[in-house]
Amino acid sequence: MTEEDYQQQRVAVLAEAELDTLAVRAGQVRGPEGEHSEPIFTTSSYVFGSAAQAAARFSGEEPGNVYSRYTNPTVRTFEDRIAAMEGAEMGVATASGMAAILSTCMALLKSGDHIICSRSVFGTTTVLLNKYLAKLGVSTSYVSPLNPQEWRDALRPETKLLFLETPSNPLAEIADIKALSALAKEHGSLLVVDNCFCTPALQKPLSLGAAIVVHSATKYLDGQGRCVGGAVVGRKEHMDEVLGFIRSCGPSMSPFNAWVFLKGLETLRLRMQAHSSNALALAQWLSEQAGIDKVFYSGLESHPQHALAKSQQSAFGGVLSFRVSGDKAAAWRFIDATRLVSITANLGDAKTTIVHPATTTHGRLSQEDRDQAGITDNLIRVAVGLEDIVDLKKDMQRGLDAL
Repeated sequence: MTEEDYQQQRVAVLAEAELDTLAVRAGQVRGPEGEHSEPIFTTSSYVFGSAAQAAARFSGEEPGNVYSRYTNPTVRTFEDRIAAMEGAEMGVATASGMAAILSTCMALLKSGDHIICSRSVFGTTTVLLNKYLAKLGVSTSYVSPLNPQEWRDALRPETKLLFLETPSNPLAEIADIKALSALAKEHGSLLVVDNCFCTPALQKPLSLGAAIVVHSATKYLDGQGRCVGGAVVGRKEHMDEVLGFIRSCGPSMSPFNAWVFLKGLETLRLRMQAHSSNALALAQWLSEQAGIDKVFYSGLESHPQHALAKSQQSAFGGVLSFRVSGDKAAAWRFIDATRLVSITANLGDAKTTIVHPATTTHGRLSQEDRDQAGITDNLIRVAVGLEDIVDLKKDMQRGLDAL
């Protein structure tokens, strides 16, 4: 059997594989050394066999590597793997999660186009849309993630993208992906879903009708807070445009970071199950404590979109938030009294993190925008890690004792 025949058979086998197998095997093409683990191709350029081959590679007439800004074997393995896990035709890796959103918008929008965006998104996403895309003539309207009628009412002839996070950051609001996908298709627009909080281990927006999924690979895809990166996946016709933007403008993922993300994907489902289990236990415990006004976590039966979350997710993720009794000073006392968890804005780490959204992740928003998004001064977000739940409860009790 030739190597080409073997690889073709292997691709056919993987086409029918389950998520855990794809997370470990998808995208890898073994080189002549027969390496078992994916190699890191730390090269900026590639040598061609002739001037004619170089010309064919640059023009796209012949497939192959050209320059690591947009073609690198390690990065391509990551792109193929995350695409396979999301059920997409193609994936494109980027330098960060924000680069994934920027690249999607720059590739698919032009001056005069319009975006409808959930008002419950990461604060920096709002800054990107309001400050930078607005300079290029792209306008944005903000609506509730919970009311499809608001999305319908906001549609314009020039609306090209509908953008949302579900679950949202940090209030764990759940948007109806099927309903919004149907609305986007009816209008001839594209629904883009930030799947950072769930990952394909818990939710597959493309299977629910979304056109494009974006990721901050920095979070759960890595899982240990080591590297910064992003990804965009979807149909090839759209991803070719995103790749064209990456090629020309250069928000590229490094080969080393791609290799780290590949290692993270291998354990993704196991980690997401553990994060979800810990988060649910902590959310249930917090909801019973004096000093906690409200807990936001879609795994709680009291959550208003609990049934919807169950219908489109296999578990509820590792991020929760809660309001303490009091003001900003009370929230800060709670955070400062903890001794085990890490005070940092990152999430998706094996280590539990805690943060005050109003002054960090959403601190660049106006007070009016924070009010509309429900980011109050007494709100705390916890991204629950993989520590023992007994120890996490003890650390939260230290915060409660400081109120």
